Formats: sequence, structure tokens, C-alpha cells
Amino acid sequence: MSGDLDLSPPEVPEPTFFESLLRYGLFLGAIFQLVCILAIIIPTSKSYEQEETAEPSDTKTEQSKKPKAPVQQIRQKLKKESKKKR
Repeated sequence: MSGDLDLSPPEVPEPTFFESLLRYGLFLGAIFQLVCILAIIIPTSKSYEQEETAEPSDTKTEQSKKPKAPVQQIRQKLKKESKKKR
């Protein structure tokens, strides 16, 4: 019975250039993803937060100016449609 069992290690072919390139590419991709996730989790510096808080006030004034023009256009369209109906 001991003659039937083959306990020698299996023959594993050496990886090709493409396989090794793929393996290291996957490792680098995983490391890059971890760095990106850590960049989101780790808090930023104070100077960046101050710049970020200064920008939304500028965008709010721009946003408040933009809706006025479309409202006037809608009113003009309604007036034109009512004139056409007459």
C-alpha cells in the first residue's frame, strides 16, 4: 500500500514573464487602492480646510445669481404661450 502513494512534491512550472508581470501589477494596484482609501480617511491639514470653507461662500453668490435668469425665461415663455392661445 505504501508503494501506491506518491508523496513527492508536484511539479510546478516556473511562472512566465506575463504571469509575474500580472502578479506584481495586481500588488501595485492593491497598494494604490489602499493609499487612496487612507487619503480619504486621514484628516487633512488646517490650511486646506480654510481654503475649502472660503470657496463655498463664493459659489453661493454665483448660484444665487443664476436662478434669476431662468425664472425670467420661464415667465416669458408662459406669456408667449398665453398670447398664442388668444
